[in-house]
Amino acid sequence: MSIPADFRRVLEAGDPDWTEGLSPKLYLQFGDHLKDNLRVYSVEEFDRIAAQIRAMPAGSKQKQMVSRLYLGQSMKLEIDRDGRIVMPIRQRRKLGLEQGEVLFMGVGDYFEIWKADTFETTVGQEVTDWLEEQPEGFDPLSLVEGL
Repeated sequence: MSIPADFRRVLEAGDPDWTEGLSPKLYLQFGDHLKDNLRVYSVEEFDRIAAQIRAMPAGSKQKQMVSRLYLGQSMKLEIDRDGRIVMPIRQRRKLGLEQGEVLFMGVGDYFEIWKADTFETTVGQEVTDWLEEQPEGFDPLSLVEGL
């Protein structure tokens, strides 16, 4: 799977070991809680999340579950010189990605990988429905404090 160039630049910037000529690394998350998509984190962002999980109270059920969902269902991958990653078959099958078009969606601290038609019937429809519920002239940025 080819990672778009703009996303690769973010991953390069978020990989403390990356320098020109090296391939950046990333974390691919495929946890059961993600349902129909995969998440991709930069090394720095994933390390930040992992540190926060490790800081949770030892032996707590919450730490155990979050550790399993985030740490146990993520893998570190490297982008090759052609800008691609080799996604294991298990993760491709999770999304039905043996064939077909994928969609990349940047959402701040990570980006999501969706099968294109699944995205349209889930996220695309959810956003459309939500916008239709809003009053005339609604600006979604009005929900962000400080803007």
